Parts: sequence; structure tokens; C-alpha cells
Amino acid sequence: MTHNDKPPRIRTFGALACGIAAGVITIPAAMPRDAAAQTASVSAQPVPDDLELAKLIWTTMAAIDQANQAGNYSVLRDLSAPGFQINNDAARLGAIFADLRAMEIDLSNSLLLGPTYTAPASMVSPGVMRTQGYFGLRPTAIAFDLYFQWVQGRWRLYGVSITPRTIASVQPDQAPQPERKPARR
Repeated sequence: MTHNDKPPRIRTFGALACGIAAGVITIPAAMPRDAAAQTASVSAQPVPDDLELAKLIWTTMAAIDQANQAGNYSVLRDLSAPGFQINNDAARLGAIFADLRAMEIDLSNSLLLGPTYTAPASMVSPGVMRTQGYFGLRPTAIAFDLYFQWVQGRWRLYGVSITPRTIASVQPDQAPQPERKPARR
């Protein structure tokens, strides 16, 4: 890979886009007004605290790593939100993660570090949270962009993008050092 080549991005945002377009997380117009209010109050969950958010990210990385090792994505799919399940069967997930699996990236190393966030976790729609960041592993850092949906009292995976990156490409730019002027004599 040359320095101009971009590493492959592993994405299942098609599931997220299809899930929203298919009405998985929207309230149908025909739903009675009281039922709509109940649905909104149940799914409107606050962003979890730092420890809970880190646990969600770590368990997602562990699940993907184990699925890659086994070549079996059924458990990852079954633990995910219904919209993710509808749009991704185990075979499709295997194809989506094929490049990452072929690169033999050990995602379990991400369990050794706390995630570094590139943006604060936020609610992108009622009951759907997004978190972005990376694990500063060497020589290959792991960037992530994850969506979780609140389903039956817990956060479940709704969309995922994992990108192996060089550590220099994910660390914040360091401020340039001031230019030193030679001392005058």
C-alpha cells in the first residue's frame, strides 16, 4: 500500500439508511396518538455515561473480532437491533467484513485501551445514538463510527464502520512549533 492509498473502510451503514427509510425507527402515521407518545418516551434515552459507552464499544469490537475469527456472524447479527438484523444476514456480514478479516486485524487489542472520541456521542434521532473515535493501537489504529439503537431497555448495534488506520492519521494534529530565531550577538 502506498502512502496515497486509503485503507479499506468496513461499513454497514446501508443497514442504517435502509432501516430509517423503511420506517424501522419512525412512528407510522396510522399509530394511535397515545401509542406514539409511549413509543417516543420509551425510546428517548439519554446518552450513556463514559463507562457504559466504552463498554458498548468494547463489546462491539469483541463481537466483530470473534465473528471474524470464527467466520460466523450469526451472534453479531442476533445481538444487533432489529433494523440491522433485517438488512444484514450472516452471509452479508461475512462479505462486509471480508477485507478486515483478510487483513488479520486483531480487534481484541482494542479491549486493552480506552476509546479516544473524535466527537461527543450524540442522539441522531429518537432512540438512536452515534459515537465516533479510535483506539490508538500501534502500528495500526482502529477508527470506529458506531450507531446504537435503544431496543427493549438496552442499546443494540444499529450501524458500524471500522477503519484500520495509521496511528498518525487518527491522532489530533499537533500545534506547529514556533519558529526559533537565531540569537543575536
